[in-house]
Amino acid sequence: QVQLVESGGGLVQPGGSLRLSCAPSKVIFTTEELGWYRQAPGKQRELVARITYGGRTDYVDSVKGRFTISRDNAKNAVYLQMNALKPEDTAVYYCNLGGPNSASWGRGTQVTVSS
Repeated sequence: QVQLVESGGGLVQPGGSLRLSCAPSKVIFTTEELGWYRQAPGKQRELVARITYGGRTDYVDSVKGRFTISRDNAKNAVYLQMNALKPEDTAVYYCNLGGPNSASWGRGTQVTVSS
């Protein structure tokens, strides 16, 4: 189990941008996938985007063309650039290492898209 620390959430107007960052709280070496999940009030947690050690990416359909996931393997850090944000993107965003069945999650960062 690895503790992950997210940053970069906040309040933004529709059409705006935010960049989320996530890194382990201690130095580790891993080749596992990194990902971002989100959970809106009253809804189940869903995968937003994930990236393998080799850089292969996967996105939920609702964010394709607007969000970009990237990683820095030297730091085991993962980033989520979110553009053209919509009110329906409002949620708590969680960083994950190793897939949804892993015990390695961040505590979450709130993203609110509202005018």
